[in-house]
Amino acid sequence: MKKTTKPYRVLLYYKFVRLNDPEKFAELHLNFCKALDIRGRILVAPEGINGTVSGTVQQTETYISAMRMIPEFTDMEFKTDEADGHAFKKMFVRARDEIVTLQTEYDIDPNSETGKYLMPEEFLKAMSDNDAVIIDARNDYEFDLGHFRNAIRPDVRTFKEFSDWVKRNKDLMAGRKVLTYCTGGIRCEKFTALLMKEGISDVSQLKGGIINYSKDPATRGALFDGKCYVFDERISVEVNFAEGYHLVGKCYHCGKPHDRFVNCAHLSCHFQFICCEECEITHKRSCSKECEDAEDHEWKISKYRDRLPESARA
Repeated sequence: MKKTTKPYRVLLYYKFVRLNDPEKFAELHLNFCKALDIRGRILVAPEGINGTVSGTVQQTETYISAMRMIPEFTDMEFKTDEADGHAFKKMFVRARDEIVTLQTEYDIDPNSETGKYLMPEEFLKAMSDNDAVIIDARNDYEFDLGHFRNAIRPDVRTFKEFSDWVKRNKDLMAGRKVLTYCTGGIRCEKFTALLMKEGISDVSQLKGGIINYSKDPATRGALFDGKCYVFDERISVEVNFAEGYHLVGKCYHCGKPHDRFVNCAHLSCHFQFICCEECEITHKRSCSKECEDAEDHEWKISKYRDRLPESARA
C-alpha cells in the first residue's frame, strides 16, 4: 500500500468499455459503495464508467481491489489525492447515456480513435514548441481558476458545447501541433477524437490530466498557474509544486485577484463564479442584478441576510 500521511483519499477514475446493462450495474454498485461506506459520484453508461469517490485509505484500497476483480476494469487506472476527510457528503451512482457528454454529429469511440497520449514530462517539453497550440478542454470557469501558461481559454460553460466551439475556431489549430488537457483525462479522450473528425491531424493529449501531471516527479506541476477546479467539496487543489502557487483568478464583480468560488444565491440560477468576500456582501452573492432581485433568493430566506446592512435587507 502506498505510504500516506493523511487518513482519507480521493479516487478519480474512468474507463471507456462496453457495459451491457448500466442500470443494473448502477443499482448493484450503489449498494456495494454504501456497504463499504465510501462517498462520491459515479456515472455508468453503455460506453463505460466515470467516478470520483472518497474514503479512508483502507476503504479506497478495498474499493480499488474490488473494481479490479471485475473483468471490464482489471486495468483501470486510479488517480489518488490525500485528504483530511470525505470530499463528498453522499454516495451517488447513476446510469446515463454517456459518461461524459459531448453534443456532436459524429459517432465518437475513444477506444477506436483518440489523440496521441503524452506523459507529463513529454507534455511539459511539448508546450515549449513555438508551433504548438495548447487548448484547455475544460469549462471556462475552470480555466479562470487555473490553467497552463499560454493555453487557449474556451468560451464554453459546459463540455457539450465544445463541438460548436471547434467549428468556430478551426483556424486556430489548422496546420499546427495541438496539445489538449483536462482535469483527469476523460474529456480529452473525446475532445481529441472530435478534433480529428474535424480534420485536425496533429493532436495530442495529456495522459492522466492535470491531476496526474501535478504528481509527476519530473514536472511537479510546472507551468501551471492557479489551482485546478475539482467537482467535490474541496472545490480546488494545488498543482504547481515546482514554482509555487501563482494566483490567476479574479473576482467576477470587482476584478480583484481571488480564487474563491461561490454559487449564485438565486435558487433558480446557482451560477458558479469567483467572488471576494466584500462583493459577496455587496451583491448578495448574486451573479447579476436580475438574480439579486429574484424572489427565490437565498439572502432573503436564510441567515445570510443578517450579514447585510439594514438598508440592503430586501
